[in-house]
Amino acid sequence: MQKKLTITIDEEVYEGLHKTIGPRKISKFVEELVRPHVVRPNLELAYSQMSKDKKREAEALDWAETTFKDIAHEKR
Repeated sequence: MQKKLTITIDEEVYEGLHKTIGPRKISKFVEELVRPHVVRPNLELAYSQMSKDKKREAEALDWAETTFKDIAHEKR
């Protein structure tokens, strides 16, 4: 569901948006910029989905084991 929002911005900024982004694309542009700052992902679901990717899990395990071996040989 979408909501309409009225904002006030400097005329120069508006003209830049209109010229650079396009008159019918400003809302989408602003939403994509703002979304990561205000919408928090469902991390539990994301981690669950990532764990089902067997290739990714194998690469992560390999990376972790290699990193651990490197640390084990460092002087303290």
